[in-house]
Amino acid sequence: MIFSVALTAFVLVAPVELPDKTMFATLVLASRFRPWPVLTGVGAAFALQTAIAVAAGSLLSLLPREWVAVGVALLFAGGAVLLWRSADETGDEPDGDTAGGGSQKDRDWPAWRIALASFGITFLAELGDLSQLATAGLAARYEAPLSVFVGSFAALLLIASLAVITGATLVARLRVRLVHRTAAVLFAAFAVLAAYEAVSDFTS
Repeated sequence: MIFSVALTAFVLVAPVELPDKTMFATLVLASRFRPWPVLTGVGAAFALQTAIAVAAGSLLSLLPREWVAVGVALLFAGGAVLLWRSADETGDEPDGDTAGGGSQKDRDWPAWRIALASFGITFLAELGDLSQLATAGLAARYEAPLSVFVGSFAALLLIASLAVITGATLVARLRVRLVHRTAAVLFAAFAVLAAYEAVSDFTS
């Protein structure tokens, strides 16, 4: 495993996921059900989604190197624009629907049922998400699928764990606009790097 690649994946994916809809969904699930079955289901969904994204990116890496670099640059540039625009559209206060505990009946669900529900909700919420696109882009750029998987999955699992463990306290302290803009800058920097590599490949 290449540590630098895993770290790059972690640094790029974590700020994208931090104010993401999936994090809030995890928070709501943890407020209504027992936390560890929720985290188990969410973690399994993240593992599958990350594996799918890495596989897709690895297939893209079979294309000519210069065109892969162009595609990665466009993907991250588009992500940067979307993140910056979302920062302008959102406030720093989260929705008020994330607080409050579930009923005792909800918490009495068997663990497998909670985990399965959490898996389904998370898997559907993550389809086409920016974190998944970022993972695919990284897998296309680097020939290190295991390292990209480890870094991306670690970032997703960390955010899910924070949502489950700290709950509404984490959300109350988040400055969502700042997180979005930080992620946008990271995406833009990676787009510039990929564009530079594409130009170098075409001119070499």
